Amino acid sequence: MGSLILVRHATTEASAAGRNLGQASDPPLADAGHELAASLGRTLAMELAELPHDEIRLLTSPALRCRQTMASIVAGLERDPETVEIEPGLLEIEYGAWEGLTPDEATARDPELRAEWEDDPYTTACPGGESGADVAKRAAAVLDPVESWLAEDRARCAVAVAHNHVNRVRMCRLLGWPMRDYRRRLVADPGGYSLVTFGPGGLVVRRYNAPGA
Repeated sequence: MGSLILVRHATTEASAAGRNLGQASDPPLADAGHELAASLGRTLAMELAELPHDEIRLLTSPALRCRQTMASIVAGLERDPETVEIEPGLLEIEYGAWEGLTPDEATARDPELRAEWEDDPYTTACPGGESGADVAKRAAAVLDPVESWLAEDRARCAVAVAHNHVNRVRMCRLLGWPMRDYRRRLVADPGGYSLVTFGPGGLVVRRYNAPGA
């Protein structure tokens, strides 16, 4: 049973302030985020020391905050940075007109649509942006083949650095929960990671949103 470690990028100024950060801007990690990412690299090195991993794949969203987080993971794992796979399918949700807004500001701008989105963010799209289903579809195109590869050999491991919505919709799908509940039932903290093993008999969730520090 190979293992997937699914990571949310470390802290940015936007995430610390509770503002939507999708695809329209590409800020770096905050100073605290760099510290968290370095700690995460050390934490994952300890995780991998307990896992068989003759083969390892490293994947990341192209967003700068994810690439910087992955750089710290690569350093902690003492891997070659040239082996990192950049996957646009792992980008954060496109918030459209809600980019940069807080939840209260988005509600003030579009009260009816926001209420619909809060009720079912999987099928309801952000104004001029994406729905959770859109995110799940493009992330699946990346992660489905990775998970199949992992299931073939217990000595395989993959580390993927992505975003809040990407990780929550993916974990909701793996857990078999109603997809409309992915925001209500799951959280993904900056620098948090989940560990899932895959094999012929199915999957086992060994960690969820574990702290990177």
